[in-house]
Amino acid sequence: MKYSKQREALLTLLRSTRSHPSADWLYENLRKEFPNISLGTVYRNLSLLSDLGEIMKITTDGGADRFDGNTNRHHHFICTRCHRVMDLDMPNIDEIMETAQKCCTGQIQNYVTHFYGICGDCIEKS
Repeated sequence: MKYSKQREALLTLLRSTRSHPSADWLYENLRKEFPNISLGTVYRNLSLLSDLGEIMKITTDGGADRFDGNTNRHHHFICTRCHRVMDLDMPNIDEIMETAQKCCTGQIQNYVTHFYGICGDCIEKS
C-alpha cells in the first residue's frame, strides 16, 4: 500500500481520541491540516483502514457509523437514542468464545460485543 500523509493523519487522529467519532467529525478535524481533503477521501481511507484491521468500524442503528482506533479486544455501549458509543471498562468475557465454539462446527477466532441501552445523558434529559 502506497504511503499517504492524509491516511496517516487520519489514523493518528482516530487513535488520539476515545470518542468513537463519525466520518464527518474526522473530516472536519482533518481539514484544519489538509484544507483540500474531500469527504470521499476520508470515507475511502476509513474503509481501507477498517479492511486492514487498523481501525474498527462500529455500525449504530439509525446513526452514522462510528470509528475506533483501538483494535484491542474491548466492549462498547451504544445509546439507542443519541447513538453515542462508549468503551466499557469491564472484566474479560473471553469464556463466551468457548460457549460459542460448542455450538459451531467452524473455528471461532474472535468476537465483538456491543451492549445497547440509553446513556446517562439521555436519561437525564428525559
